[in-house]
Parts: sequence; structure tokens; C-alpha cells
Amino acid sequence: HVLTFVVISGPLLYLDLEGRCQKTVLLPVMLSLAARAGPFAPYLSTTSYAVTGHLKPIAPVVAMNAEKVLLDVKKPFLCRESLNGQAPHGAFVVTVGLNGTSSIRFGHSDITVPDFSDYRRQEVLDSKKSSQISSDTRKGFSYLLTGLTTVTAAYVAKNVVTQFVSSMSASADVLALSKIEVKLSDIPEGKNMAFKWRGKPLFIRHRTQKEIEQEAQVSLAELRDPQHDLDRVKKPEWAILIGVCTHLGCVPIANAGDYGGYYCPCHGSHYDASGRIRKGPAPFNLEVPYYEFPSDDVVIVG
Repeated sequence: HVLTFVVISGPLLYLDLEGRCQKTVLLPVMLSLAARAGPFAPYLSTTSYAVTGHLKPIAPVVAMNAEKVLLDVKKPFLCRESLNGQAPHGAFVVTVGLNGTSSIRFGHSDITVPDFSDYRRQEVLDSKKSSQISSDTRKGFSYLLTGLTTVTAAYVAKNVVTQFVSSMSASADVLALSKIEVKLSDIPEGKNMAFKWRGKPLFIRHRTQKEIEQEAQVSLAELRDPQHDLDRVKKPEWAILIGVCTHLGCVPIANAGDYGGYYCPCHGSHYDASGRIRKGPAPFNLEVPYYEFPSDDVVIVG
């Protein structure tokens, strides 16, 4: 059953469905004075309201019987009981202005502040005690931790850089091929032996005393690429050369040519026993690699 309230002149009566008057009640109706103020309504609507009292109502209302009204069951029916659980219960602050909108700010004073005592140091647990007393101890710990972190980071960075640089260096098998060790006692006097070193022919010549004296007497003015014999050898009896012609990269023949040293049959370049160009189109002497003698009987090239 639905009851309809109608505003009439006279007292407020409550009627049941059979039309019998049960009792007289006063309905608290708020009526704005701004509606009667004319041009001052915008200024009075936010500040002044007339509220009915218990003795005299502003507008009398009577309840009349009405037909049933079909409600939409899909939409929740909002009432005081349904909104009770959604309304805040804390203290609030009301702000009202003449030309501004009214607003209500609720103060959430029931929020619990978490306790961080388990994460604080023992020296600063007491909020009434000055933290300056224990500042030296706390700073010392911070400096120590920072120093250890810096040293550890530098050590890790050094290892990472070292590993990165070493990964770009030559591998062990390549380093093994970069040097060659030759036993000199296997090369007889006056003979030349060829070895493979770094993909190139390597000539090691055991020179006789006659060849040593002959090459030492050559005048530098006669040479296309002037170089003394003592500047090309570490020991006079051993001449170590790379067997690649400086003209077009051919391999010369040992113990041949007009000067008894090396001869390139491709274009006719003649070298002496010291590997110096004496005749032909080659512009430079044969290259002398780096080598050393760890003992009198062994030479290491590379």
C-alpha cells in the first residue's frame, strides 16, 4: 500500500486505508525563505532557512488513499536504513559561503598510524630524546657501509672490465701460433731452412764466415734501401728473415741469384745473404721479424 500526502489548509491528519482518522501529526518540512525574498533569493538561499517547529507547522498536509504504484525492482530503493551503512560516522566540517557552493569535509580521525618501532634504531626509539647524542655513532655506521659498498662495486666493475677486455684478446691457440721456437743446431753452416710462421715463410740462414765478411764490406751507397748488415742481425752467423718478396709478395729462392742470397724468379729481384735488395724491381729489403735467443742453441721468433 502506498500513501499520498496532499498539502491542504488546516491541521495535519493521518488517514488509514478505510478513511478513518487515526491521529494528528506534525510533518517537519523545510521551506526556504529565499523563495519569498524576490531578488535577494540568490544571497539568502545559502544562509537562511526556515525550519518548522513542534507547535505550528509551516504547511498543513493530509494523507489520502491512492492507487498502487509499481516500483522498479531492479533499482535499489534508497532510504534512511539503506544509506546508514554508507554514510561516514566521523566528525565533519561544514563550509558555507555567500557566493560559493557549500561543502562538507569529513575528518577521518579514526585512522590508525602504523608503528615503525621495529625498523628504527635503538638510539632513536625514544621520541623525547634528542637524536644529536647518537649522531656520531649513526654517521660512523653509514660511512662504513658506504665505504664497503663502494669498494665492492669497484672490485666487481674491475673484474667485469677485465673479463670484457680479455674476451677480445687472442685465444690460446692463436697465441701459440704467434711464436715459433727453432733449434739452431739442426741447421748446418751455409744452409738456409724455411719454416711456416703466422702463415708466412720464415727463412733462418746459418751464414759462413766468408758471407759475414762479404756482407759487412758492402757500401751503403750501393744499396737501394740502405741498411748495414749489423743492423739486421743480432748474431752475425744467423740471418732471420721473412721470405716474402717486397715487390709483389712472391717467395724467393734461397742460395740463388747474382749475390748468392735470395732470388725471386717472378720479376727478377736479387737479394744478398743479409736479405738486402741489390737488383730488380723490389723497392725494399726483406723484412726482419722480432726474435730473441734464450740460449745459444734456441731462437724464438715472435
